[in-house]
Amino acid sequence: MDMDQSFRIGLGYDIHRIEPGGRLILGGVVVSEELHAVAHSDGDVVIHALVDAILGAMGKGDIGEMFPNSDPRWKGASSLVFLEQVLQLMKASDFAVVNADLTVQAERPRLKEYKPLMQKVLEEKLGAPVGVKAGTNESCDSVGQGQAISAQAVVLLRRV
Repeated sequence: MDMDQSFRIGLGYDIHRIEPGGRLILGGVVVSEELHAVAHSDGDVVIHALVDAILGAMGKGDIGEMFPNSDPRWKGASSLVFLEQVLQLMKASDFAVVNADLTVQAERPRLKEYKPLMQKVLEEKLGAPVGVKAGTNESCDSVGQGQAISAQAVVLLRRV
């Protein structure tokens, strides 16, 4: 099997409980000053899913291996730091992002007004087109009950 394919696809997923108070950050954007993700880092599920997708496409493990929540260096860390480090690894491995597609599931807060800004932030970081979609879980499960927020990401990488 040829492991040096020109294109690679990666899939990422993340979920965090949310609670009142603090700030909720998604895609590098503050989307609420009334909620926060329960997490070791800032709990940005969008970037966590994106980081996992990039690492998966390269066959380099996952976010928990690279940035373990048992490591005090990552306590309260901005997820943008994780993304920047993974993008450096990606470039050093001779890959570039072709595009990324992201879906955020949340009952609260409503995300429609934040999608363009998340898209802009992520496109600037990736240097590639990014699609950002948001939906609810129609009152099903912990996300649908407003107790959690989740995100999925798909990325296409190409060898440069």
